[in-house]
Amino acid sequence: MNKAFEPLTLKARQFLPADFKVTDWDALLPYFEELKTRELNSKQQLEKWLQDVSELEAVISEDACWRQINMTCDTTNKEYEAAFTYFCMEIEPKMKPYGFELNKKLLACPFTKELDTDLYFPYLRSVDNAAKLYREENVQLQAEMNLLAQQYGVISGAMSVEVEGKEYTLQQAAKFLHSPDRSIRETVFTKVARRRLEDKEKLNELFDKLLKLRQQVALNAGFDNYRDYKFRELGRFDYSVAECFAFHDAVKEHIVPLHAMLVKNRQRKLGLDTMRPWDGDAEPVGVEPLHPFADGKELIDKAEKVFNDLGPYFSGCLQTMQQMHRLDLNSRKGKAPGGYNCPLAETGVPFIFMNAAGTMSDVITIMHEGGHAVHSFLSHPLPLSAFKEYPMEIAELASMSMELFSMEHWDVFFNDTQELKRAQLEEMERVISVLPWIATIDKYQHWLYTHPGHTIAEREAQWLIILNEFSTGITDWSGFEEYRTNFWQKQLHLFEVPFYYIEYGIAQLGAIAMWRQYRQNKEQAIDNYMKALSLGYTKTLKELYATAGIKFDFSVAYIKELADFVTPVLNEMGVE
Repeated sequence: MNKAFEPLTLKARQFLPADFKVTDWDALLPYFEELKTRELNSKQQLEKWLQDVSELEAVISEDACWRQINMTCDTTNKEYEAAFTYFCMEIEPKMKPYGFELNKKLLACPFTKELDTDLYFPYLRSVDNAAKLYREENVQLQAEMNLLAQQYGVISGAMSVEVEGKEYTLQQAAKFLHSPDRSIRETVFTKVARRRLEDKEKLNELFDKLLKLRQQVALNAGFDNYRDYKFRELGRFDYSVAECFAFHDAVKEHIVPLHAMLVKNRQRKLGLDTMRPWDGDAEPVGVEPLHPFADGKELIDKAEKVFNDLGPYFSGCLQTMQQMHRLDLNSRKGKAPGGYNCPLAETGVPFIFMNAAGTMSDVITIMHEGGHAVHSFLSHPLPLSAFKEYPMEIAELASMSMELFSMEHWDVFFNDTQELKRAQLEEMERVISVLPWIATIDKYQHWLYTHPGHTIAEREAQWLIILNEFSTGITDWSGFEEYRTNFWQKQLHLFEVPFYYIEYGIAQLGAIAMWRQYRQNKEQAIDNYMKALSLGYTKTLKELYATAGIKFDFSVAYIKELADFVTPVLNEMGVE
């Protein structure tokens, strides 16, 4: 399976004209009408109809994605914002009733029962779920929610601080927290905290609007709360609310102690009596922060070499993206925060967006988003767009596994052996520390959406209770209590993609299991990885994880098993 890369060929359109572009609803309407009214008198006609639906979905999806990409790359461009807003308010709401009608048509067609269940089962299950959840009165509310959610990026993208006479985005400023000079770290941390708090009320106001709309959507669909609605909308068929709480408990019992071990290890290295919030990423005096690359071009060049060490297919993906200008890596003012890989459904070559500032975390980000890109490439040959709409529990397995697979090849970024070990330990610190944070954010979301109508004061109080539950208690936050109380506002998922977060935790556990497999048999692990990703969403999550050679399991027993694997690895790295 670990094959050479073959460039994707753009499939000729069979339904839409070759030069068709999404402009307005009137241009799209005839195609939706034709699909809605077409007679389906055989299995062959049904399959052709599905291909035409898929083509229309792919063209619209790619257009919508470019509107969002353009806006995140430059949040100050009013034309980009207007184009995105137009799609959200004038095109997408008109498409949704037709999507519902097409779903009903598929479910009612007598030939649907003749489709290959091995291939179509997850898709048909999702269609049935979407049809049952659809409410016409929610179409406009969802459009408003999408528009509001994008305001988080606009607000956050405008945040910057001045350090030593120069302006930095908050992402760029994060590199100063790696400095061995504690006074610089404290100064920058304080500036960032104060800058975030300047928009505390604005973000609370935005979040309250989103909460109200989300609750109304849930009520309209017949649910008591948005949590229960969203579980259904996300298609969480393979696990339940109870299993999420089991995940929280297991992380608290078996992962928080590992995190505490890592924090104490850094405290010893720094020689500090007390850890403060600006010390978590620091190196001792005399040890320079890691400088793995200078700019975006060097980052992608080195990333390609790492991917090539893992397999020529992987490096071929990044080379193609570079040739097609589907990379925007450097951080700059006016650019939205964060990083993502955006699949582009028609052309098949995705787009990677990130805010590189020359830090080790940027190396991890390009490995992570590169894993998503590989997933996009591997699944693109599947015959229907819907088969490539895989759930995040497998999408994040692709990205997080790539981080851990790539670790042994980071000598491309670091000539010095000690620096390489530091980089690998930093990745392990991130892998371990993110799990308690995921549990915190997920448990908080359960509370937020099962307590509609709560006040800001109640929200802040509950946040602190849950945050403390998954904290090591080692770091002293005195003087920054207000910032810590509002720390949840830095998590964009809460604003933009509600309930999409535990997927990272499930996938992180899966990635640790993939890494364990990789250390035992590299070729087999890479082969299993590629086979699983090539399936898109034509199998259930449990089947996809089994194809990857691991278990879809986040029970207390399984998390203990993975923690027991990680502990001696940390010991090898000098952590006790």
